[in-house]
Amino acid sequence: MEETIREILPLWGMEGADFSQIYPSAWEIAGSHVLKVYTDRKPLERNIKISAILLDCGIPVAEAVPAKTGDLYIECRNTYFVMTKKLQGNNLTDIRDKKLAREMGCAMARLHAAFQKCERDISFEDDLFWDNSLLKEMQGWIRENLAKNQWQPVSQAEYSRAVGQLERIYDALPRQLIHRDVHFGNFLFREGCFSGYIDFDLSQKNIRVFDLCYFLAGLLTEETQEAFAREEWLEIVKAVIAGYESVTALSGQEKEAVCCVMECIEILFAAYFIGNKDTKLANDAYEIYCFIRNSETDLKRCINCV
Repeated sequence: MEETIREILPLWGMEGADFSQIYPSAWEIAGSHVLKVYTDRKPLERNIKISAILLDCGIPVAEAVPAKTGDLYIECRNTYFVMTKKLQGNNLTDIRDKKLAREMGCAMARLHAAFQKCERDISFEDDLFWDNSLLKEMQGWIRENLAKNQWQPVSQAEYSRAVGQLERIYDALPRQLIHRDVHFGNFLFREGCFSGYIDFDLSQKNIRVFDLCYFLAGLLTEETQEAFAREEWLEIVKAVIAGYESVTALSGQEKEAVCCVMECIEILFAAYFIGNKDTKLANDAYEIYCFIRNSETDLKRCINCV
């Protein structure tokens, strides 16, 4: 890959520039730009289009830099490359700070508000963006994967309970364009303040509360930080939701749905990983599901007092 990067940098007039890998699919160029690598063109084009629309709305996102040919991305050896200006700021690695947790909630709400404004410029009828449904995923490939693997690690009773709860409330949940991959790596902070959003590869239309639940459940993964104690996590949940609601109010149905949506997200991960024969990660997702389910009473009390 390094040889290919050296070969293509002149296309942006950056021949001889220093570069270093910052993620498996991203390289920092000359300290001022980021070169992202894709094997699939559609998520790249989705990311470019959403970023351009959000930039027009004054939202801080990474701006694509055209190559000398005028193209916003180039293809080389069946791989696609897009160059963007580097946003100021860094990824959070620990959100135990309640102030930062609240700021993260504010940032999600501001992004959702911007998404609502820009939806008129996006067509969900083509194959670049899709109108997705967590409920249909649960009733479709997720159920199939779990059944195919003899309902491991999630039992059929656990699956049915979570889907039943989601079914009862799903139609009342607000739907809109969402980020779909909200985690530490995709929201940037500088000196304790939010500074920018990156990576809209998975953006889709879905229930709005998905982003919030995805982020809060993700805090429990060992990959991001040491495990939270239950009370500590609940305090961070409260801070994130309070930050979100300082910008946009959650509906009563959304608050009611937080627990079951988080549980469904972890069942989704368990089904995905067991389908890929990755038993360890499937079991990790199941453990988080159990943690959330066992915390339901405290979690609902915490959410309702925000």
